[in-house]
Amino acid sequence: MKIIAQTRNILKNGLALAGGAWANAVWALEDKEGLPPVNGMNFQTPVTEIAQTLYSLHTLMLAICGVIFVGVFGVMFYSIFAHRKSKGRAPAHFHENMAVEILWTAAPLLIIVLMALPATQTVMRMKDTTNPDLTVKVTGYQWKWGYEYLQGPGTGVQFLSTLTTPRDEVNGRSPISETYLQEVDHPLVVPAHKKIRILTTSSDVVHSWYVPAFGVKQDAIPGVMRDTWFKADKVGTYRGFCTELCGKDHAYMPVVVKVLSGADYAQWVERAQKGQIAVHLAVKEVLTMDELKARGRQVYAMHCAVCHQDNGKGIGPFPAIDGGAVASGPLDAHLKLVLQGKGQMPPWAHTLNDLEIAAVTTYQRNAWNNQTGEIVQPAQVSALR
Repeated sequence: MKIIAQTRNILKNGLALAGGAWANAVWALEDKEGLPPVNGMNFQTPVTEIAQTLYSLHTLMLAICGVIFVGVFGVMFYSIFAHRKSKGRAPAHFHENMAVEILWTAAPLLIIVLMALPATQTVMRMKDTTNPDLTVKVTGYQWKWGYEYLQGPGTGVQFLSTLTTPRDEVNGRSPISETYLQEVDHPLVVPAHKKIRILTTSSDVVHSWYVPAFGVKQDAIPGVMRDTWFKADKVGTYRGFCTELCGKDHAYMPVVVKVLSGADYAQWVERAQKGQIAVHLAVKEVLTMDELKARGRQVYAMHCAVCHQDNGKGIGPFPAIDGGAVASGPLDAHLKLVLQGKGQMPPWAHTLNDLEIAAVTTYQRNAWNNQTGEIVQPAQVSALR
């Protein structure tokens, strides 16, 4: 008995300490803009007119369902209580009551109409993508998003948006941050108070682009172009995620949208366009081994490590690069594999530019135990496309 009592006390104290630590951790958190509220039980705070409409519509539907619940179960419980056998109530026998049949047909029909009218109006508004101020093509990849500005301020700008949460956090080797799995290297940048049309498609499997605070969710389907829109009323950073199960790293392709004022957005467009011009000019340059490896290490961490691991050892169906036949084999074959893809490896020609492909190939051939000494210049990649 004494042992049992001691064990009980140890468990009790341990649970108390664990509960206290958990409570302190929860209360230490603060609400962050663009993230779900801490301990929240409802939608995120809406920042677009459509999101606010959806919030109000949700509240209305919930109220209607609540009234139906109270009415139906109220009548049931009253009937059971007031007409119970212990009070001497005798059951009534009746059928084909026209008034009752009309009532239970008309009442649900009226409820459906009351719910369908505002819902239909909202859906029609959500599908009205006419007269946008800015059009952005969003392409889903395993596992990242590609953005291309097609019309409006910023036309021609394009980039990939990739998760930047350190692999140590993902693998449990270090504490997680407040934006764990919701941080990227290049967020989608848009101006506030402007109608943004989003065109969604995919290069591989079905993805879904979702930002709760905007009230926007649209599937990205291979070979199909779909569209939606939003107009953010507040400057800030808003976060979402892919909501279709798209493969093993489905959880690692967040959506991050940065909403700027008109003036700040114009400055961002200028910087982005200059940056892309610099990349095109770099294709004509001859870079050193160190320059290519430094750039290639970044590209590898963003796009390759998720399958081949940080150490290049590979995992499961993804072969090792360190000491592998590809990275130590013919250079042209290595480049063609990166450009064209094979099996589960996507064709990177569609998502990486010549500089990035040259850099990551050089890095792979000269990292870890691979010491070929070979350098790939952007011009070589351009010639193979």
